[in-house]
Amino acid sequence: MPNYQGVWSLSEQYQNASGWPSPPATAIYAGGYISADTNVIESVLIANSGNGSDFGDLTVARRFLAGMSSSTRGVFAGGGSTGSNVIDYVTIATAGNATDFGDTTAAMDEGYAGGFGSESRGIYAGGYQSSSAINNMEYITIASTGNGTDFGNLSQARTGNSSGFCSPTRGGLGGGNTGSRVDTIDYVTIASTGNAFDFGNLTESKDGVGGTSSSIRGIFAGGFTGFALKNRIEYITIASTGNATTFGDLSATARPACTSDNITALIMGNITGDTSSIEKVTIASIGNATDFGDLTADKSNGAAVSNAHGGLS
Repeated sequence: MPNYQGVWSLSEQYQNASGWPSPPATAIYAGGYISADTNVIESVLIANSGNGSDFGDLTVARRFLAGMSSSTRGVFAGGGSTGSNVIDYVTIATAGNATDFGDTTAAMDEGYAGGFGSESRGIYAGGYQSSSAINNMEYITIASTGNGTDFGNLSQARTGNSSGFCSPTRGGLGGGNTGSRVDTIDYVTIASTGNAFDFGNLTESKDGVGGTSSSIRGIFAGGFTGFALKNRIEYITIASTGNATTFGDLSATARPACTSDNITALIMGNITGDTSSIEKVTIASIGNATDFGDLTADKSNGAAVSNAHGGLS
């Protein structure tokens, strides 16, 4: 029988390809900061509230990394306290250490980018290079390996993005920092290349926002505005354009990493005391977040992906 603890053998994966139930929706939290950059990767099953468990290690310890994923593979780009152009990946159904994927371009080697993607393509955008925010966007083909390729530009240079959202066709980022916090939401058509389009605005200017989505609705959670930490959750309808609407509140606040199984959004880790908190919301409804469990350690500034998020359905 399949092993529903989040680790699938090769025979179980073969059985799934032959018509057995799909692997359970699994969230992966990678990297972050625990008094120093960490290489730890951990996982949780999204359908079952509970704590994170050890999955493996990144190839390089780092924070401020961007995450993107298909239904089989999670990819982590850039990051580090002093900058890294590393891209590495894991097979989500099988616990183990990350493997080298390729490199970001030199223009995106210091992290603070946001990530999102579809079943085939991952995109990371914005970030920080040579003491300045950048507007670069790059893409990768998730099923292969290789270096990032130019996609286009954001509507404005900005850093502090962890707020990716996506449907199978459209993805984007909200918020960021250009020297001051911004409320801009941008979007692109994932399968094409080109510059981002204006989507609308967050309810307030902030960076350090966590983002995830179902195939219909994008969620933005937490962030900084000025020097204040924010616990607001807000949402957009991805297929339209327009400003974000208040969803509810977190108990934690800035720089969480978020992912989903297209139904439940997980909001993981936090800069407030570098907490281990994992909270959840039901994306199709509105309301405050509730407790899900805890990561294996208090940490912030990591990246989260899953094998069932809104960009895959």
